[in-house]
Amino acid sequence: MGDLQRPFLSIIIPAYNEEARIQPTLQHIADFLRQQPYQSEVLVVENGSNDDTNGVVTRFCQTVLDPADRFQVHLLHSSKGKGAAVKLGMLTAKGDYRVISDADLAVPIEEVTKFLPPGLDPRTVDIAIASREAPGAVRNGEPFYRHLMGRVFNFLVRLLAVPGIQDTQCGFKCFSKEAAELVFPLQRIDGFGFDPEVLHIATRRGLHLVEIPVNWYYGHNSKVRPIQDTIDMVAELVKIRLNGRRGYYGRRELIDDGRRTTVIGP
Repeated sequence: MGDLQRPFLSIIIPAYNEEARIQPTLQHIADFLRQQPYQSEVLVVENGSNDDTNGVVTRFCQTVLDPADRFQVHLLHSSKGKGAAVKLGMLTAKGDYRVISDADLAVPIEEVTKFLPPGLDPRTVDIAIASREAPGAVRNGEPFYRHLMGRVFNFLVRLLAVPGIQDTQCGFKCFSKEAAELVFPLQRIDGFGFDPEVLHIATRRGLHLVEIPVNWYYGHNSKVRPIQDTIDMVAELVKIRLNGRRGYYGRRELIDDGRRTTVIGP
């Protein structure tokens, strides 16, 4: 691939048993990145797959990438759990902006332009969250029962962990380099509950969050188990609340007139 400058954008893709979807996803992302003027990187973080996810990514890198490309693709390995994969990817990434994207591209990669300067002002936004609830968002193909379960879970998230955010679970989020390196070292949850945890940490540390409306497509081959994973995530919400009280996430901070001030206490 040749020597590249430090990337402007890093795209982190957690991948568990994704041999059927990861190649077309990488191809789509590569086609998009080849049209962009900035340096970038893609980090596929395989976490305990028992299929040929590793082989598919390796062959893609060997056969599809071109030395002239302004991006690289890296294959990483983490312990099981989406949260563990995202944490490793975020802390390994070098980009000024670090985006989590699901392997099915439920949020099309073209939407990323809404999350980067000049679309967003980096002086006022630390973390941009793809939202299926913000005005202008479009949900495509989602069953009613899944939407209802999501709204009930979000009520609990707002009650216990992240007040004011209407959609913490959409798998597309953008962190500035500084926000990622502040938040993810404090992450303790390896499962699906990592989303409200890292956003809870961010709000405690006084970071500015914004929800961005996106076009979102329901994936019929989702790895999420609606009942069991919801039960697990509710338990993790309680754990987040307790972790905060125990001081695991550091001191609570507030933003005052654009400057961060520390408030003593958990």
